[in-house]
Amino acid sequence: MLVLVAAADFFFLIVGWALVGLASYLLIGFYKEKTSAVLAARKAFVMKVNPDRHKEYEKRHNPIWAELKTTLKAHGVHNYSIFLHPETNRLFAYVEVENESRWESIANTDVCGKWWTYMRDIMPSNPDNIPCSIELQEVFHID
Repeated sequence: MLVLVAAADFFFLIVGWALVGLASYLLIGFYKEKTSAVLAARKAFVMKVNPDRHKEYEKRHNPIWAELKTTLKAHGVHNYSIFLHPETNRLFAYVEVENESRWESIANTDVCGKWWTYMRDIMPSNPDNIPCSIELQEVFHID
């Protein structure tokens, strides 16, 4: 930055800005969190929502409970999305997780159990309130 202030001519001004740009690039590259290096797995699964409950399903997720969001984040969940195919009532969910065992342990939290109980009246669920779902196998990925 000193070069910019003390620049006596146009050449030193250009060189100064180039050095500032290079320094910024290097610092951002060094300190930027690289989420992809932290993630252990990408998960995808399908579920269903009852035909007359599409709007209610969306309403209950916008926003989800703060406690549930905190729990998901604390268990290493990133980039979680759910998509609806209205003609088939199918839900497609995609999530990136840091650790498989932490992902699986979410099911044992109180807030997750409460959420599943809250959602069971609008989607097919198992007797223990866990939504019926089928995990999908990844067959292609590109970064």
